[in-house]
Order: sequence, then structure tokens, then C-alpha cells
Amino acid sequence: MKTTLPEPAGLIGGFEETYREQAARFSGADQAWQPVHTVYVPADRVSATTVDEWGRAATDLLHEHLFSPGELPPLCGLDPDLAAPVHERVRRKLRIEPVEDLRIDFEDGYGRRPDAEEDRHVESAAEAVAAMARAGTLPRRWGPRVKSFADGDPVRSVKTLDGFVTEVLRRVGELPPGFTVTFPKVLMEGYLRQFARCLEALEGAAGLPECVLRFEIQVEAPQTVAFLLRSPDLVPSLGGRLAAAHFGVFDYTAACGLPPHEQRLDHPVCDHAREIMRIAFAGTGVELADGSLAASPASNSAKDVHALWARHAQLVAHSLSNGFYQGWDMHPSHLVSRYATVYAFHLAHYEEYSARVEAWEQRREAGGGVMDEPATIKTMAAALARADHALLDRPTSGETGLGLPLRR
Repeated sequence: MKTTLPEPAGLIGGFEETYREQAARFSGADQAWQPVHTVYVPADRVSATTVDEWGRAATDLLHEHLFSPGELPPLCGLDPDLAAPVHERVRRKLRIEPVEDLRIDFEDGYGRRPDAEEDRHVESAAEAVAAMARAGTLPRRWGPRVKSFADGDPVRSVKTLDGFVTEVLRRVGELPPGFTVTFPKVLMEGYLRQFARCLEALEGAAGLPECVLRFEIQVEAPQTVAFLLRSPDLVPSLGGRLAAAHFGVFDYTAACGLPPHEQRLDHPVCDHAREIMRIAFAGTGVELADGSLAASPASNSAKDVHALWARHAQLVAHSLSNGFYQGWDMHPSHLVSRYATVYAFHLAHYEEYSARVEAWEQRREAGGGVMDEPATIKTMAAALARADHALLDRPTSGETGLGLPLRR
């Protein structure tokens, strides 16, 4: 082949350094399991039976108000052909693993308490975790939400975290898998590095392995969105400790000046914030999670329960369609609409995606006029892996419980 340039390599000096920077900044991640939700419960209300209680409450509502699979499609907007398998899957999930991610709240849901009272609740929450660990009911992901540094009292925040970790270690003998800390209201970028240093110091003092203490931030203010865009080195600067970013719908919409009746997850203001989150964390391996619906059934009547499920299902579907595969649930009733909508979303295209990926791998036409690009195939393979993880109750077998093989 004839060329014109005498020596192209001389034109791209510094490539190796730039490439290493790319690898450090956009390390990506394997398609690992991610919870479909986070349940958060105030620290003074957490007990060894919390997860079981949520599961029983959700199951009672399901049996009373959604006993027949035929009632699912109009509520959750799913394909009638999926009603029976989704309904059965929800029943099974509520019995086996009603909560995938438990956050023990020492912030807004808990409020300001005297130090001695918060210390007592740190101990009682740690005992609840230990009891669940012994019973095998501790969710696959769990941990505390500490107070924000933005509230002006970082010492209380760190003391609560220290006490919680110390007490769990004392009672269990180890830190059970799945631990993460939620760090809310990050108004200043500096708070992140300060908190990361606290985690590093706690690891050393407690004799824990390096980087076992990781945290997730809550994006709850326009100030946070602003520094996410102007700080491309944010994730590498935290030394692998930033695990996830969770959107906080009510604080964010309030900070944007929206009236209460517009403080909703599907408001365009929230869509904009989530898109900034996606841009800021693209390729970094940091998980993204959406917010919540601050509502419970107005009564136990079928009309009110169905209305709550229908609205929650709309919001969950909105999150899923925008690539946010995890959200926050604030009431046991949310478990029903959460799992029904998630399962329907992942099952709706499972067979189609499988066939298209298989056709690509075999270098043959997918049929139906489809012309897949490599990026589309990669996206479908990721969607299949995500579906497998969402449909698996706990990673103890090679099947999802619906006869769908896990793709490795």
C-alpha cells in the first residue's frame, strides 16, 4: 500500500499517556448485578424483621388487590401475554427476596436527634444487621445513609458511620458482603474527597481490606449537577470508592423552585438532571439510580391501592426507558408495582434480543428487515445480562426461575 506521510507515529506523540488516561478515566465495568431498587427505612425503625415485614405487607396487598394476573396489564401497562409469568414472579420474589437493597437512614427520614439517642440507634441498627446476617435475610446490598456534610456537622456524620461499622464488625465478626454508604446532599465537590478520606481512615483503623468501604452520592441539587459537568477527573480522584450516583427527586425539584404538585420523577427538570448524570458518569462504572414516589395508598380500598400502583408503575417505566434501572421505594406497596414493571420491561424483548445477538454471532441475517450495528448488538447483550440479573432472586443457581438461562 502506498502512503503519503513518511512517519505517522511522529505526529501522535504523547499517545501512550493519553491512552492510559482514557483507561483510568473510563474504565467501564462488567455487567455486574445491580439492585432494581433501594428501600430506605429510618434507623430507629429498623429491626431484624424489617425485610420480612415489608415482604409480608406487600404480599398481603398483592393477594387482596391483585390476586388475578389478568388485573396486571391495565395497572402496569404490560403485554397481556406476560401477565401470568410476571404475576407469579412477583409472588415468588416477595416470598424469597422482597428487598434487594436496604438503606438504614440517619438523615432526612431520621432527623436531628440528641447525640446519645443517635448513638443508641446506631447500636440497635447494627444489631438488626447482625441478626439478619445470622438469619440469612440481610439484603444483597445494605448500609447506612449518613447525614450530609452540607448540614454543617460532618463530625456527627462520620461518628455515626464509624460506630455503625464498628458495631457490625463486633457483632458479626466481619463486614457482610454488599456494604455501601449513601452520602446525601453533596453541594460541594470537596465534600466527596473529604468523605473518601474518612472511609480510608476507617478501613485502616478497623483492619478492613483496602477500598472495601465504598459510597454512593445523592444528586439532589443544581450545584451538584454543575460540578459533575466541570469535573472530568472526579471519579478517578476518589480512588475507586464512588460506587453509584442516586437522583433525589424532591430535594432537587424543591431546589429548582418547582411547586409541590410538580415535584415528580417524570418532570422535564428531572430528565435534564438525569441526563447530566449519565454524561458525567458514562464509561466510569459508577451505577446510576433514580428517585422515588413519596406516596402510599390513600386507603386500603382497591381503588386507592390500584391508583398508587398505576402511578408508581408509570414512574418506574419512565426510569427504565431512560436507562435508570434502579430506583427508591418508600412503602411496602411499592414493591408490587416495582417488581411487576421491572419484570415486564426485561421480559418484553428478551427473546427478540437473544435471537438478534445469536444471529450476529453466527454472521447471518436477523430477519424482519433488521440491520444491527455493533453498538446495538453490544447494547442488546448488556440488556440481556441486566435482565438475567434482575430476574434472579439470589445468585445460587443457573436459572432465573422463569426458565431463562443466565448469560455469562
